[in-house]
Amino acid sequence: MKIAPNAVVRFHYTLRKPGGESVESTRDDGEPTTYLHGANGLLDGLEQALEGREAGDSFSITLPPEQAFGQRQADVTRRVSAKYLKHEGKLTPGKVVRLNTEDGPITAVVLKVGKFSVDLDLNHPLAGQEVQFDVEVVEVRAATQEELDHGHAHGPGGHHH
Repeated sequence: MKIAPNAVVRFHYTLRKPGGESVESTRDDGEPTTYLHGANGLLDGLEQALEGREAGDSFSITLPPEQAFGQRQADVTRRVSAKYLKHEGKLTPGKVVRLNTEDGPITAVVLKVGKFSVDLDLNHPLAGQEVQFDVEVVEVRAATQEELDHGHAHGPGGHHH
């Protein structure tokens, strides 16, 4: 089965910065990423590159910032209460953190740590950079009606209710 809208896809990837430095890889924990194709669950450029592929396919793709984590935006900062980041452990400038917002979790970088508040750069740490994905498609299957109704994949590597 080829990857097309309403297919559930499981794939391994390694994300690399310019120059080849590995940022993260699903192979580190052995569990592939699972998503519902066409439901906006991936970076646009990566989802487009997966279209038409099938289980067993491997490829590498380099994405410009516009198709990956976007361009850096000047002055996109926020001051938040330190209590919202206590799950991140010791905070220091430059540390990458996950912040839960009304729109879902976001990745941010600590700029300054005060006694009660933390200043964050809300640009993704890879914003403005070209990135490379090394991808191996593990499985492609038709989505269940429940997955289509919910707008995401269920099961291993997907969403669990």
